[in-house]
Amino acid sequence: MKSLLALSVAAVAAFGATSAFAQDTKVNIGISGWTGFAPLTLAKEAGIFAKNGLDVTIKKIPQKDRHLAIASGDVQCAATTVETWIVWNANGVATTQLFKMDQGMGSDGLVARPGIDKVEDLKGKTVAASAPGTSPHFFLSWALKKAGMKLSDIKLVTLEPAPAANAFVAGNAGLDGAVTYEPYLSLVRNKPESGRLIVDSLNLPIVFDSFGCTPKFIKENPKAAKALVESYFQALDMIAADKTKAFTIMGADVKQTAEQFEASQAKIKWADRAANEKFFNGEIQAFNKDAAALLLEIGVIKQAPANLDSLYDTSFLK
Repeated sequence: MKSLLALSVAAVAAFGATSAFAQDTKVNIGISGWTGFAPLTLAKEAGIFAKNGLDVTIKKIPQKDRHLAIASGDVQCAATTVETWIVWNANGVATTQLFKMDQGMGSDGLVARPGIDKVEDLKGKTVAASAPGTSPHFFLSWALKKAGMKLSDIKLVTLEPAPAANAFVAGNAGLDGAVTYEPYLSLVRNKPESGRLIVDSLNLPIVFDSFGCTPKFIKENPKAAKALVESYFQALDMIAADKTKAFTIMGADVKQTAEQFEASQAKIKWADRAANEKFFNGEIQAFNKDAAALLLEIGVIKQAPANLDSLYDTSFLK
């Protein structure tokens, strides 16, 4: 089995002479502990970013606060769900997506107490989700709409994914339901007596994550933008070449063993080059249209960006 160093060197070699792309460009990236963002951690810890001329600092920032970090200049780039870029841009935080990272395949879900078998059964019940403008809040809103309901039909409690899962499993917060994602969703999976999934991102396929930066950073650092894109794909190559080593590194970041991380990531699908090409040629356009309509309906945004296609730049994927 190849060593971590050998894998990193091989990945960099595939990218070519790194200095031709970026020269020790400093960049701060805002993410959460979400399993789908782990290739960024791998690129950092395995030295892929550094070999590609990037001096990367990864900051764990809740999704509800990530746009504030971008607006303040604390971070220049971030990973988040695709509909969130609509929210940020609609609220004056200019950002541009560079590549799709992953898609939820059961990694995000709405869990409910025993006896609550479908979304409609949550009417009048207490449900936890993150703040408006976040993926869990959006997921809950979409699930309710599909069931012919609105947010006003439930008692909404604001809790981030990790505390929501912990509170639900503990059973001491009066929650009838909660929206969370991996690796925290596994807490519920591992304690079925606390409740069960009633809808997830496999049967409600609306969870897509992407990576982007501010237009200013991209314009001033085009080689770094290209290096960020290539570093992500090299991280995927490393996962394919030495899964155990990669899972060990990525799992450690969220306090999981390689085995636990492998179970978490089984519910997502990282987006390779082919998946990116497909996504940006029809899929994102259709999703953005529906997502913007829902965000307007639930009051997260007051006006959608004039041109939804301006929220991404695929030139660095070529």
